[in-house]
Amino acid sequence: MKKLRVLVTVHETLIPPESTEGYTEQEIDEWRTEFDIVSTLKRAGHHVQCVGIIDRLGDLRAAISDGKPDIVFNLLEEFDGIVSHDQHVVSYLELLRQPYTGCNPRGLMLSRDKVLSKQLLSFHRIPTPHFHLFPRQRKVQLPKKLRYPLFVKSATDDASLGIAQASVVADTASLIDRVGFIHEQTGSDALVEEYIEGREVYVGVYGNERLAVLPPWELNFGNLPADQATIATRKVKWDRKYQRRHGIATCRAESLPDGVTERLQHLAKRIYRALHLSGYARMDFRVRPDGSVFVLEANANPNLAATEDFAKSAIAAGLSYPQLVSRLIALGLGYQAAWRLA
Repeated sequence: MKKLRVLVTVHETLIPPESTEGYTEQEIDEWRTEFDIVSTLKRAGHHVQCVGIIDRLGDLRAAISDGKPDIVFNLLEEFDGIVSHDQHVVSYLELLRQPYTGCNPRGLMLSRDKVLSKQLLSFHRIPTPHFHLFPRQRKVQLPKKLRYPLFVKSATDDASLGIAQASVVADTASLIDRVGFIHEQTGSDALVEEYIEGREVYVGVYGNERLAVLPPWELNFGNLPADQATIATRKVKWDRKYQRRHGIATCRAESLPDGVTERLQHLAKRIYRALHLSGYARMDFRVRPDGSVFVLEANANPNLAATEDFAKSAIAAGLSYPQLVSRLIALGLGYQAAWRLA
């Protein structure tokens, strides 16, 4: 790949330093993805500039006007503290006719809206747990057909915000209490879905028109106590000491029932197209012991740190981390946005 001018968009507090030397593991975890991407781009010989953004699109416009980047490597996950507003930043890039990496605005909107995405998947007959939405600031009214246990989470937040062992409920009283907790603590609607007991498996996909599917990757819950639900709580996903204590790690999904790997990869591509995704994404599944598969959600622009599951599954597929980064840039440069077709 020829040497490019690359503008990396990050949250203003996550502009990475030149080196990790002198920082604690906890401090590095805050900007690990940003550091991995920026350092990889620099080693490849690209001219790299970072712009930190919180709530001012003018800063982005100025950086593009001054630096005239060939591509924006988009690592934003929110705008002004609102997760679903990252789509508007990408829409702004399209208005500027600026190529970028990652998902397009429509795909971001559909995948970030967990209720709408589940409705779309149901329309396409893609298996997903039965669900019910409990809107904030309304009286909790229980539907007649609820099958416990149930899983309660925010309808908009990601990164396991608000998810704990108490998120799995087995009776009406616990359900009402947890719905109230989500309303109060996250300020969002509560999404309640059937709890699927089984293995948690992730499948990465990248591409625009032509798609490539990565090997299934599994969240191994290690030696969690038998009385605890195997769910990706905040501690399971982000607490390094907790992970080491319980042997929690992600790894290639081995010994899946016959045909399940192929089904997961087939479904991952169907989901990608049903939600109009582009660039790259990760699909989260539950696989029951009998081999039945349920999609939990689709994650556009998942974590790209070199140590996270998307990159590790790419490495397992024979794609090194620098090659993965280059592939995502090529996909961004080649994406047929509306302004290219006008």
